[in-house]
Amino acid sequence: MCRLRRIKRKSWQSSCDKDVLLNILSVLTDLLSLGTGRRIHYVISKGGSEALLQALISAARTKPPDPSILLPLLRLLARVGQQDRKFGIKVQKAEATDVILSLTKQNLGHHLNLTHCLWVLRVCASNVAAGTTLGINGAMELLFKVITPYSKQHVRTVRAAIEALAALLKSKSNSRQAVNRGYLSGLLRLYQDWHHNDVSNNYIYIRRGLLLCLKHITNIQLGRETFLGSRGMEILFTSVQDCLSCKNLDPIVTTVTQILRKCYPKEPLPLVTVRSSYSFPLPGNIKTERPCMGSEDKLLKDDNESDTEEDMEKDLNKDDVEGKEEDYDLETDVNKLRSRPGLDRPEEELGQYEAMCPELSHSFQELDSESEEDKKSEDRTENLPSTSSHFIPSGNSVKDPNHRWRTQSGTEAGSDPREKDFKASLQSSIMKEKCSRSLISEQREIVEAVQNANSYEEDSAKSHTFSPCLLPKEAAWYKKIFNPECEASVEPNSGVRSETTEIMTDLLEEHQGSIPFHSPHFYIARAKCTKSIPAYRDLAFPDFWGHQPPPYGTPMLDRQYGVQRDKVLDDVRRLIQPGDLIGRTVFDLDEPSLSSPDAPCCLTFFSKFESGNLRKAIQVREFEYDLIMNADVNTNQHHQWFYFEVRGMKLAVPYRFNIINCEKLNSQFNYGMQLVMYSVKEALQGRPHWLRAGHDISYYKNHYRCSAAAGGGSRGKCYYTLTFSIKFPHEDDVCYLAYHYPYTYSAMMSHLDVLEQSRNPRKVYWRQQTLCQTLGGNTCPLLTITAMPESKKSDDVEQFYNRPYVFLMARVHPGESNASWVMKGTLEFLVSSDPIADLLRKCFIFKIVPMLNPDGVINGNHRCSLSGDDLNRQWLTPSSQLHPTIYHTKGLLYYLRSIGRAPLVFCDYHGHSQKKNVFLYGCSIKETLWQAGCMVDTAVITEDVGYRTLPKILDKVAPAFVMNSCSFLVEKSRVSTARVVVWQEMGVLRSYTMESTYCGCSHGLYKGLQLGTQELEEMGSKFCLALLILHLKSLPCSKKVMAQAALLLDLEEEITITDRAQRCSPDNTETLEICWQCLMLISFPLCAVVLFTQDSAKASIADRKKPGKPPPRPDVALQQSPEVAAVKCKQPDKAGNMFVQPGVSGGISSTEQTRRQRSEVLGSLLGLLHCKASCPQVLWEAFLHNNYPSLRLKGNYCT
Repeated sequence: MCRLRRIKRKSWQSSCDKDVLLNILSVLTDLLSLGTGRRIHYVISKGGSEALLQALISAARTKPPDPSILLPLLRLLARVGQQDRKFGIKVQKAEATDVILSLTKQNLGHHLNLTHCLWVLRVCASNVAAGTTLGINGAMELLFKVITPYSKQHVRTVRAAIEALAALLKSKSNSRQAVNRGYLSGLLRLYQDWHHNDVSNNYIYIRRGLLLCLKHITNIQLGRETFLGSRGMEILFTSVQDCLSCKNLDPIVTTVTQILRKCYPKEPLPLVTVRSSYSFPLPGNIKTERPCMGSEDKLLKDDNESDTEEDMEKDLNKDDVEGKEEDYDLETDVNKLRSRPGLDRPEEELGQYEAMCPELSHSFQELDSESEEDKKSEDRTENLPSTSSHFIPSGNSVKDPNHRWRTQSGTEAGSDPREKDFKASLQSSIMKEKCSRSLISEQREIVEAVQNANSYEEDSAKSHTFSPCLLPKEAAWYKKIFNPECEASVEPNSGVRSETTEIMTDLLEEHQGSIPFHSPHFYIARAKCTKSIPAYRDLAFPDFWGHQPPPYGTPMLDRQYGVQRDKVLDDVRRLIQPGDLIGRTVFDLDEPSLSSPDAPCCLTFFSKFESGNLRKAIQVREFEYDLIMNADVNTNQHHQWFYFEVRGMKLAVPYRFNIINCEKLNSQFNYGMQLVMYSVKEALQGRPHWLRAGHDISYYKNHYRCSAAAGGGSRGKCYYTLTFSIKFPHEDDVCYLAYHYPYTYSAMMSHLDVLEQSRNPRKVYWRQQTLCQTLGGNTCPLLTITAMPESKKSDDVEQFYNRPYVFLMARVHPGESNASWVMKGTLEFLVSSDPIADLLRKCFIFKIVPMLNPDGVINGNHRCSLSGDDLNRQWLTPSSQLHPTIYHTKGLLYYLRSIGRAPLVFCDYHGHSQKKNVFLYGCSIKETLWQAGCMVDTAVITEDVGYRTLPKILDKVAPAFVMNSCSFLVEKSRVSTARVVVWQEMGVLRSYTMESTYCGCSHGLYKGLQLGTQELEEMGSKFCLALLILHLKSLPCSKKVMAQAALLLDLEEEITITDRAQRCSPDNTETLEICWQCLMLISFPLCAVVLFTQDSAKASIADRKKPGKPPPRPDVALQQSPEVAAVKCKQPDKAGNMFVQPGVSGGISSTEQTRRQRSEVLGSLLGLLHCKASCPQVLWEAFLHNNYPSLRLKGNYCT
């Protein structure tokens, strides 16, 4: 074949024999018409394009040109040119541009020949330079004559001409010519004619080709202005309404949407300035300057020119495709990777950090005496609830909603016996203040200590008035409770309990909820001492009242196709149909006088509380609002975190909210993530849950821009809209909406207070110190947690002193609240009475900074501290004045290294907004060089691979963790982060950043589910378990420790399954509603047998509510295999409940292989469960572990 092609090429270039040339063209046409594109690429590689062009030039010069040769030549050129990326350049080199254009003009009256010429013209114009040359030589005038006026004759030729014109208009010079010659208006009229006359949608490609012409013209500013002046927005918007109902017209709808978005007039945000509403004077000579006003409108026009076609298409394509992995800017300098920088401060300064390691000099004199009171305390605290009642808490374990909440009669339902002592010793004294005067003095001591530590002034305290919300029924209570007088309940100088305290106690008892490790009293005490720039006077009700995770998981939101397209069209409707717009400002942080919260038929917004972030709210329509977030303090950027209160809603009405100044290029909101909502009425009814909420969620680029001068960049900054709709569960409720589960600084401090009281002091060594004062005057706590030595014997004390360190910290980025929930799970597990926790404390000394950026958290920042800096980019050279928490944390790590006690593990807890699952970032020289494509000399570069051990362990023990998402690359843009600096400067091999998703999981047990606080806390406790396993694998251990660990780890899985069985038993689990069809979906693939009696069937199965084939009769058993169990249902009780329990034929094999197979089956079934059961996750877990819950059959089919 190769020889034949060489002969053909020679014939094309030298033979004058017409028959030979025709035969060669015929054979080549047949060869290239069959098979894949590999043949065409082979011809191109052998110079086929050049040979065909030379043959075309020779044939065109023949007088007259022979169409029998030209037609197959043109067909071959069009086919080969489509696959040849350099075809336009080859056309120019061969000087064939004029020849092709001349042939096109000569065949205007011969439509068959003209069509072939237009195909080649289109391929030539794909090169911008060749297209520009064609445009200069009159190609556009020629094509415009072909496509106008509207006619359905010779549609094949018209289509080829339109596609060639679209290719020519990719050149900006051609687009300017088209605008100057009035072609844009003509294209709009032509598109209208085709749209109105193509009733049967037979000419979709012609209509889309015309739209592509408009799309390319509007890539230039002149084209957009002319398009707007020609009423192009109205024409396309009106025409696209007829296409929305037909999916075959999606190409047209998509192109129209792209044009409308591109041509929507750009404008600045409706703000006086994009700078944050809050500013903070920095120490020293550093000043924060606000940008000059009025510069945005002036520069906005020039910035708009920088929006390229690629930017527009890339943004629109995100509708259905999740974003790719970030591009790595890898460090490839081996010397930099291997270098060990010196101290960034004088060595003598490190001595001050000795005081932060009191455990190394503690004498343990308290071990000499053991009073009866201590013994009782030990007995009592052994029964304290950790994050769960078994070894390691499980995020998917079932919790009865009444388990920790009082009934109306005041009795507790389903309480855990192990929690009785805890409630008597801690919660009773906190929640039932009138029954325990000892707590009052204890509480006063806490408040006094906090006030002294923070230099809290009396005048500042009096300025705090707490008013979480006002509900109709509780209005009188709130009026008396949450006002300035309520401070008497926690004032240290109050001698007796006031009437306000009595009312507060009554309220707390009326709506009692024993939320573990949360005390409203402690929270108020801590909130009074928290210092903020706005001097917050209010508490958010969820933070005061507390949050309890719901007893079920939330699946990721299934996004309906085209939801983003519909939202964009709604935005366009505002521009061309402004008659129904209200445009009323209902909340304004900058100008409160301009707000009109009392306007009829509008919601009331509020965000002036800790961690709150809402700057402005504008009512667009009756049930639609535009919201603007505040920038981080002393910056004009980092808009992502939001947290605000809304009230005055109507029931069952979908409210739409548009947050219009987001900055991220993409978001997990496009891929199943929902925001969270907290209802005060639900909380007062015993359901204090932050729940995932929202539907019709979309995240896309909008028409708002920030000028380069105001945005601080070389180009104008684009903004994005997060839009969502919510139906509120109650009328006139008070609800809170947030980006993610909030966790405030005051919540953290009160949590530490409760943890300190709940621990067993004889077993848990706990020291809470102040690392430093923040810029805002708040304390940054430093915790030391380990196990007390068993005695004062030298061996025990020596073992205590020699324990390796683990350094943990979280919340350097304020908006990553999920990091705090993971840290909460870690802390609760570390101080618990769990045997694994006790063993872990004996293995390590934990140094923990639970919140590294308190000021940012308090003031509602997303990324920065009060200095306006990202603290996780300041680790190379932190400033003691501007970045005190980073400076002193690094100093403490320096000190530990200087005494030979560098941490075995360093981990910084973070949240990730672009990826799913939980994963680690680590550091590796070899992996970085390999990824960058550099040669690695293993003889010169040696590296301990122990950095991979902990992630591998977590992949085994933590359901939310995914090893495949981990990365160990060192990027240039990350060299100033904590992970890289601690690895490089402190020599910590296992230096990590642990990233937790805001969204959910794509793998494992939680696949398809969004992560809640329970799963995040579970991740924190699983991290502790992984540390213990790491210790056993990596460090020498005593025989006693090894024996204890082996026993505990062997029993852990069995105990976990048993605990889940207890939680799923009929006596301890809520009844789950499920229909017959869904029960069959679960049972049949497991080869289980469902046995019912005729009586139970009549008693429990209702009539069918949907037409179709009925499900299997309940008295007919399914086929079973000999090795599986039967599932037998007892007779229903009077309420219709049926308790499903393992049958008599034996349990399903519990081997790892069988359980893994069943997990895979059930994982796929979870997506098939269309039954709105109370908790499909519970069903999954129950059948996975042979523990069957109480089911209520609610009919044959789901309603």
